[in-house]
Amino acid sequence: MTPDQNPPRDVTRLDLLTGFLLVGLFGFGGIAASSYHVIVERRRWLTPKQYASTLGLGQVLPGANLINMTTIIGDRFHGAAGAAIALCGLMSMPVLILVALATLYDRFSDFPDVRAATLAAGAGAVGLTFGTAWKLARTILTTPTALVFCAATFVAIGVMRLPMLQTIFVLLPAAALFTYWRRGDE
Repeated sequence: MTPDQNPPRDVTRLDLLTGFLLVGLFGFGGIAASSYHVIVERRRWLTPKQYASTLGLGQVLPGANLINMTTIIGDRFHGAAGAAIALCGLMSMPVLILVALATLYDRFSDFPDVRAATLAAGAGAVGLTFGTAWKLARTILTTPTALVFCAATFVAIGVMRLPMLQTIFVLLPAAALFTYWRRGDE
């Protein structure tokens, strides 16, 4: 799907449930990579730009960003019921898997192979995070302005170690005002 194509509007409640069950099932090490895959690439519910916008909104709202995003997407297609269905789908598989893995880990955590597997899973999660960031960056960072604000955010948080919340409260309004000002020139 190209960034300009519109997603389908006939997403059923069962689609929401099974889609977010998949997101939760595939979401080892974080669900950002699996949510992009299911929502944009597999189910085509949102375009890449719509996904990035929804994720951005989920990040500035209080709470977990992907929980917020799931709520927004569920609400978009079926209102409050859709939001509840999407959240149940998202949370069901991770909770079941977590209980099973915690039980197994408690029993076998002293084994060297289990320790090595835990480290390997962490490395895989880092790779998934970088892959998803790359996909989102290709969609969002298409203008010099976007690149400047991305670089400013990276420098502020990644290099200068400034608190993320304060950085967002400064750079988000600055980006919005700059974009508004630039569009007035067009």
